[in-house]
Amino acid sequence: MKSYQNWAKKEHSLKQRSILLFFAGILFVLLLPYLLTRWSANLDNALQLPTFSYGAANIIPGLLLVIGGFALALWSIYVQITLGRGTPVPVMPTQTLIIKPPFSYCRNPMTLGTLIGYGGIGVMLGSWSALGFVLLFGLLLLFYLKLVEEKELVARFGESYLEYKRTTPFIIPRLTRR
Repeated sequence: MKSYQNWAKKEHSLKQRSILLFFAGILFVLLLPYLLTRWSANLDNALQLPTFSYGAANIIPGLLLVIGGFALALWSIYVQITLGRGTPVPVMPTQTLIIKPPFSYCRNPMTLGTLIGYGGIGVMLGSWSALGFVLLFGLLLLFYLKLVEEKELVARFGESYLEYKRTTPFIIPRLTRR
């Protein structure tokens, strides 16, 4: 943990952060949604799961979830780059503790937005296996945040993070700021 703390103190240029986010974006914005759409139908068939495809009744709410979820995730990333002078990727973490919106609503708005966006893809596809993948991915990500990232944040930001943790929900947002 100590070596990571020393590494985390290094501030990277905006160009370095942008390059890293470009490649992370390929993974999380292009590759994972692509795999979700390509594999979910085959997995539904293999598991003999029924679809819940109702045309516009899937497309409209699914699209709203995708747009809203990814907008929240992108807002979170923008704040991490600008105010936090870092990225959401652990190899280039933020240099300051961010407690301004959207991080004042919940401690993990990027995760929440991403899961909502992926869930919207599952709704658009009408696929139970896609929604199951999103649930599994979300659970694994939440365990990582609780077991690894929170300890790292306490080590880096100390009492400031502990106070933030006491007053800000983990994942389900509080819609009113204190």
